[in-house]
Amino acid sequence: MSAIRRLCAILSLSLLCFLSQAQPDPNPGDKKPYKVLTSGKQITIKCGKAISHVMVWTTSGDRVIEQKDINASSYSVELPVNHKQFFIMISLKDGRRFTERIGVR
Repeated sequence: MSAIRRLCAILSLSLLCFLSQAQPDPNPGDKKPYKVLTSGKQITIKCGKAISHVMVWTTSGDRVIEQKDINASSYSVELPVNHKQFFIMISLKDGRRFTERIGVR
C-alpha cells in the first residue's frame, strides 16, 4: 500500500511541476527603448523616442531630481547627493513608463 502512495505522490508532484511553468511576458515587445549611462555623479539618458518626464530618488525614498516636460531624446543631469544606489523613472511622450535601479560610483 505504501508503494502505491509513493507512486501517487511522485506522479502528482511531477504533474504539478509540469503545470506550474513561468508566466509569459505580458508585453513581449515592450522592451526598454532607452539607455542609462553613468559617469561619476553624471546620469545621461538616451532614447530613440521623446522623453517626457524623469524622476530620480534614493533607495531610502528621498526624491533627488524631478524634471517634467523634457521633450527630447536625450537628458543629462548631475546628482546633487552622495549615494551609490538610486531608482530612476523615465516617462516617454507616448505614455509608457519605465523604472529601474541604477548604481553610480
